[in-house]
Amino acid sequence: MRQFKNLVKPYILWSFLLIIVPLLLIVLYSVTTGGNSLVNIRFTLENFKKIGEPIYIQVFVRSFRLGLITTIICLLLGYVLAYVIASFSERAQAILILFVTIPMWINTLLRTYAWISILSDNGIINSFLTLIGLDPITMMYTDFSVILGLVCDLLPFMVIPIHTSLSKMDKSLIEAAYDLGAHRWQAFWRVTFALSIPGVINGVTMVFLLSISTFVIPKLLGGGQYVLIGNLIENQFVSIGDWNFGSAISLLLAILMLLMINITKKLDKQEGGGDL
Repeated sequence: MRQFKNLVKPYILWSFLLIIVPLLLIVLYSVTTGGNSLVNIRFTLENFKKIGEPIYIQVFVRSFRLGLITTIICLLLGYVLAYVIASFSERAQAILILFVTIPMWINTLLRTYAWISILSDNGIINSFLTLIGLDPITMMYTDFSVILGLVCDLLPFMVIPIHTSLSKMDKSLIEAAYDLGAHRWQAFWRVTFALSIPGVINGVTMVFLLSISTFVIPKLLGGGQYVLIGNLIENQFVSIGDWNFGSAISLLLAILMLLMINITKKLDKQEGGGDL
């Protein structure tokens, strides 16, 4: 036991330095004023009151709208893909899941630049349209380009948890449903989908939280006019230098994430209890 404690100590130290200390600094900056210096700070709640201004409320509304659309599209596409993958043999499933995760090995910035070369006015799609005699289409710096980039970037986070739930499902339950007179849709809805709800909840939570907090994709594919929560935090820390307001937004986003994770855990427990 003592040897185990000695092995854990370095991880506790690194966790404290890399997680706890930055989090405490964010909390401190969020309730103080005076810039990014800890000298002559003054405690205040003005940073949180500033979030309620109309211009920042619009950022939150836009972030939640695009995040919700992205999550719905990822859920529809991801569930179908996970369902198809789960219908293959275990060896084939491992290979197909590998194909799903391969794009995640490439840097997000490189993938986003690839979409720019595809969607831009002089990109691959418009060059092909011009070649066949059609007028080019403006796709960059629109909701379409931002949502497309988010969906392609976050789709694996939806597919993997849903596939995990589907692959663990006892296939004999579906056969039992058919034996009891259920048709194909009833068997899917009452058995397959019901047992995959924990994976759906985890996928929806991850995709939604990541979509509203990302900043690279909206900045590049949105041309800077699509300011989401992640872009707002980046601007406050990097461009404007208002670390106090940026910390307040970061803290609010962290609380939102913790609440959604807590809700996810409760729903998972309820689903697990229902299965018993």
